Amino acid sequence: MKRHLSIAFGVCWLLVVGACSGSSSRGPGSGIEPTTTIKDIMDSLVDPNADILWESVATTVSADGIEEKAPRTEEDWAEVRRSAIALIEAANLLLVPGRRVAKPGDKAEDPNIELAPEQIEEKINADWNLWVSRAQRLQKCAMESLAAIEEKNAERLLNAGGPLDSACESCHIVYWYPNDEAAKQLYEQREKEEEVLRQKGGLPAGCI
Repeated sequence: MKRHLSIAFGVCWLLVVGACSGSSSRGPGSGIEPTTTIKDIMDSLVDPNADILWESVATTVSADGIEEKAPRTEEDWAEVRRSAIALIEAANLLLVPGRRVAKPGDKAEDPNIELAPEQIEEKINADWNLWVSRAQRLQKCAMESLAAIEEKNAERLLNAGGPLDSACESCHIVYWYPNDEAAKQLYEQREKEEEVLRQKGGLPAGCI
């Protein structure tokens, strides 16, 4: 699994357990049985689909000149739309009660910086509300990406990428590598820069 600012492990989400019309709300133990881990879902759904969103709009400068990349055809927009929806719904899967962080025996890739899976699980269980608040932030930012896609607005999609990245990192520095001071400092600096842009109307207000 990758570890860098753009993506990472400790991604957070909002679980909405709806009630059918005329019936009572369902809580934990309502028949939902998690069969895969948070790490599984991160590797299979979150990482690859976040990458597609981040890489969908870009400018590349090389010896051959400047290349602008953005969705243009209906097929292009359909592809990024699928990824946005997958990312939003992966958030719900990651907050199903009882889901383990990783399989038994899995270890941190860098124990000097990263927490072990069981330590991450302890932190999530110790303050579920904090996990949910991070989840809400990430899901809102993923929904901003979807809104940009529905408008076929490449500039808005590009602008949504930074807050989406910061939403990911807001989890990483709590649950994945809380002892990485350099990552914390970089995150705090980016938060300040994004807040300035947000006040100027250059970033979506919902991703905070």
